[in-house]
Amino acid sequence: MNTTATNAAVDTSAEAAIAEYVTRPFGTFADLVRLQARAVPNKTAVVCGEHSITYADLDRLADRVAIGLQRDGVRPRDTVAICAQSSIAYVAIFIGTLRSGAAISPLAPSATAQQLLAMLADSGATHLFADGETSRHLAPVAEAIHARRVALDDEADSMPLLAWLPAHGDDLAEPEIAPDQAFNIIYSSGTTGTPKGIVQPYAMRWRHNWPANPPGYGRDAFTLLSTPLSSNTTLTSFLPTLAGGGTTVLMARFDAREFLVLSERHRVNVAMLVPVQYRRILAVPDFDRFDLSAYQMKFATSAPFPAELKAEVLRRWPGGLIEYYGMTEGGGSCQLNAHEHPDKLHTVGRPIDGHEMHVIDGDGRLLGPGQPGEVVGRSASMMNGYHNQPDKTAEAEWYDQQGRRFIRTGDIATVDKDGFFTLIGRRKDMIISGGINIYPIDLEAVLLADPAVAEAAVIGAPSAEWGETPVAFVTQQAGAGPIDPEELRRSANARLGKMQRVSALVVIDELPRSAIGKVLKRELQDRWSAAHGKDPATSPAA
Repeated sequence: MNTTATNAAVDTSAEAAIAEYVTRPFGTFADLVRLQARAVPNKTAVVCGEHSITYADLDRLADRVAIGLQRDGVRPRDTVAICAQSSIAYVAIFIGTLRSGAAISPLAPSATAQQLLAMLADSGATHLFADGETSRHLAPVAEAIHARRVALDDEADSMPLLAWLPAHGDDLAEPEIAPDQAFNIIYSSGTTGTPKGIVQPYAMRWRHNWPANPPGYGRDAFTLLSTPLSSNTTLTSFLPTLAGGGTTVLMARFDAREFLVLSERHRVNVAMLVPVQYRRILAVPDFDRFDLSAYQMKFATSAPFPAELKAEVLRRWPGGLIEYYGMTEGGGSCQLNAHEHPDKLHTVGRPIDGHEMHVIDGDGRLLGPGQPGEVVGRSASMMNGYHNQPDKTAEAEWYDQQGRRFIRTGDIATVDKDGFFTLIGRRKDMIISGGINIYPIDLEAVLLADPAVAEAAVIGAPSAEWGETPVAFVTQQAGAGPIDPEELRRSANARLGKMQRVSALVVIDELPRSAIGKVLKRELQDRWSAAHGKDPATSPAA
């Protein structure tokens, strides 16, 4: 199936309505999808595997979801949860929930059963839409789930979606939507403990329908999304594609070669990927044989993106490359148009227009160019707060001397004279050895310079002499000879400062990652502790 063949006529009166609607200071994503359904009813809206749906059919299906929720007693400002792999049904439930007036809470299938149970309880979800895989995953805690469960496929152990959906002819009660009302509750990945519910209001999401400088979005967009719809990373491309009348191509699961197959088949011109996906796609042996000439723009976010990898993407993959740096919580965001600034690939770019960002020290004082500190930011796109966690919300906020609210990122960075931000590392990942601050990203860069190393992650391990000391985990580059851990450690230490020296180096098959590619360093710390107990690692000075 080649969806590029779908070239439906445009209803000019509906097109005029869209042009007027998008000039409003506030509107909703669900309304834009309805307007697109009137303007281009027969245009393909979503493709997933061998299935596709037009804007008109998606609009009708979303209405049936909304009517079903209202029939079940769901009221505006309630919450509905979904936990499943990406699918056309998932998209309809997402839009239908918003049309009912409820907030959508997309839960990550990769979370543990206990974490999912805690998220459901915290969100107060009235309904849980889940597929068979999620149902099996939740089986040990099923009796504790109070939300009404609806099955997205034949494998789930609850009422099937088709049986739950109301008839076509029922009427939808259109709710009033306030700008401060919750659009979604997205739970953090849990890499630092219990996931927190990030409440993003409608006003914040309204602006996400048009990300800064969005080449490729619009009617002609064919956007390939290979990260889960539970991730804000995915939604930042999913929303503008459907709001703009483009076509979204979904991958239920990421596979590097299949990504290339889909790109060629559908003449994909826009993609949002996390850095590890770029690395894996470029490593496909026959990458260069695929026709990727339709690409206009590629986006990246969510994890550190090494400069050398950006350069390889620009060299081998047609179209531009834009890196976004920001948080699901909102605040300030940076944008790097990598194809325009080849000398700034080591940075994450400059603040987007309308975004104010600063670097502060531990006492909350502003720092100047070149001085490392925590990044804080503010903009019109900011979370309401963490759901049911006012203390955590307060911890995430910083106020300037004028009393203006900023969101803390937890990231350590410097700003150069041109206003470009360079990330040094996470505040929580910083290693304090003998009173000296060590940033793992510096050590990882040295390790990655070795051609045998594919990926590297450095953690802090206990040290009787130094308090903490660096321990490295690396994976081997495909086709490279076997890594000698001790030889690599000595080689890296020869290029590091005395207090930066790696105490131990472990070669592993794969770094543990979240669903969107973030390295789970806490799992590496747990692995080290399980192997070594509370014994301190060798001193870095040894």
